[in-house]
Amino acid sequence: MEDLEEAPPEVHHYESLHEVPWDIQNYWAQRYRIFSKYDEGIWLTDDAWFGVTPEPVANKIAADLANSAPADRSILVDAFAGAGGNTIAFAKSGKWKRVYAIEKNPAVLQCAKHNAKIYGVDDKITWFEGDCFEILKKQLKDLAPYSVIFASPPWGGVGYRSDEVFNLRTMEPYSLTTLYKEYAAFTKHMALYLPRTSDVQQMANYVPDGRQAMVIHYCVEGHSKALCVFYGDFTI
Repeated sequence: MEDLEEAPPEVHHYESLHEVPWDIQNYWAQRYRIFSKYDEGIWLTDDAWFGVTPEPVANKIAADLANSAPADRSILVDAFAGAGGNTIAFAKSGKWKRVYAIEKNPAVLQCAKHNAKIYGVDDKITWFEGDCFEILKKQLKDLAPYSVIFASPPWGGVGYRSDEVFNLRTMEPYSLTTLYKEYAAFTKHMALYLPRTSDVQQMANYVPDGRQAMVIHYCVEGHSKALCVFYGDFTI
């Protein structure tokens, strides 16, 4: 596929292994699992490879959110859009009147926009560059009564790979406390994508008395990839 626009210098579409930096070669080997349309010109920065949700997982999360969200919720806000993996899946699901995608890094945001065009869903998405907490408070506040937030935040460091139980209180740069409090001020309906070893008791601390939350593990080829905690009136 011919490039839809000129890529900034930190954005790449690697076509052979010898082009790929050593630390992302394992991710490049899984490129079709990450984006099935990779060969059509998918763009990524080198750092963005680490944070993309594999396409089968993104599609399943999108289906679960579409099937479980209350009927009066018609807006999906992707608070950490990254290179667009989840955003594209939400736009493809057909559930949402509009998907609002927020990304702080301008080069990564350009990747997401480009990739959404490849998947033919760019007309279903409104993009924002900046801090998700500020954009929710200032630019999207009027949409709060109709919105569900999905957040796949940075997990910080490599502790999530080695810790038997991952401490969400010390997750960087945003702890679970920060994420929950900021998003709960906007809507009670949120889904947070977190490391598979996350402390479930810490998640439960934010469930109001007498209410429930759902925790779903998402797997690829028999291996747990990550989990989502759903806060609010979701019914799966």
